[in-house]
Amino acid sequence: MEIEYTKPVEFESIGFALKSNIRQYAMLVALIVIMLFFQIATNGILLVPMNVTNLILQNSYVLILAIGMTLCILTGGNIDLSVGSVAAFIAAIMGKLIIHYKMDVSLAITIGLLVGAVIGSWQGFWIAYVRIPAFIVTLAGMLLFRGLTNTILKGLTLSPFPRSFQMISSGYLPDFFPFFGSRFNLTPIVVSAFLSIILLSMQIKKRRQKVKNETELIPRSLFVTQLLLTLLAINLFAYSLAAYKGIPIILVILGVLISGYHFFTTKTVPGRYIYAMGGNEKAAKLSGINTNKVLFFVYLNMSVLAALAGIAFAARTDSAFPLLGTNFELDAIAACFIGGASATGGIGTVIGAIIGALVMGVLNNGMSIMGIGIDWQMTIKGFVLLMAVAFDVYSKNKSK
Repeated sequence: MEIEYTKPVEFESIGFALKSNIRQYAMLVALIVIMLFFQIATNGILLVPMNVTNLILQNSYVLILAIGMTLCILTGGNIDLSVGSVAAFIAAIMGKLIIHYKMDVSLAITIGLLVGAVIGSWQGFWIAYVRIPAFIVTLAGMLLFRGLTNTILKGLTLSPFPRSFQMISSGYLPDFFPFFGSRFNLTPIVVSAFLSIILLSMQIKKRRQKVKNETELIPRSLFVTQLLLTLLAINLFAYSLAAYKGIPIILVILGVLISGYHFFTTKTVPGRYIYAMGGNEKAAKLSGINTNKVLFFVYLNMSVLAALAGIAFAARTDSAFPLLGTNFELDAIAACFIGGASATGGIGTVIGAIIGALVMGVLNNGMSIMGIGIDWQMTIKGFVLLMAVAFDVYSKNKSK
């Protein structure tokens, strides 16, 4: 006997569905439009395989920082101004340990991440338990750790790092399917096919569950279109990697971070606590959430990711220098807000922050290829950030 479900609450039209999920789709559409514009404006250079890989390598530090900054902003619009200085401080420590003292690379990286955790605990204590505003604490941290960086480096640049350290940001996974020799790396294609199957099955299962539970659904046509475009993007990206050198090691690290933090923020109780605190801290306290612990964890986590970003950037540039990390915090904050995070907290996603970081990266790369000067690049990026926040405010006011 065929089971008949009561019709779930489904959006009546694609236009209504898009309007109801405007925050989710707006920046993704903007990213696609920006990429198409620069692909045409640069005569196809933007999306050549080598440049696609370089986009990931050049912006890896922003992607790492944007993940942590998202959690900070979710707690109530808080930001961490110290991440650039912390990244520089950890890079300086890497230079001393690895270049001067010839320490094992794995041990030095472990020490660097632990130092990042100590810094995060220090700043988290003042923010969460003494309740000094995060802006003040992290501003002090920005000055403090920039000063310590200059003290360690004494105004000099430490270089070169050993190849094993550089591999973090400039190395590639070996081709596990070397059927085409060095002309084509088949590993990204196999990985993308595997991921596509997993994504397809998960999305179909999720939609069936919504039908069963009679919850809101987007139209089937929009669901199919959205899924097909996502699969197309994944496989085109994989082809670009395969046509160049394969999968960068830093991309594997980013993949683990993005999937791990996405799961943490959407599927775990502690992750929901962060959203609850950002929505209304007093209500969160009354519901039994220890908001002090939430704040402490968020800033501890941010400094560890800042340490990782510093390690990745030092490996990419093969050096530790006094000005490393300058404006890193601004790039990360801009990526989060462009990606849909709310300036008042409680709204935003890790995936949105990644999209925002990619928007910034494509803008930088595309304008550089076109020969646009750094002055105009900064002007345009500032305008994009302002428009993203204005859009957030406008959409909030309209929904009231």
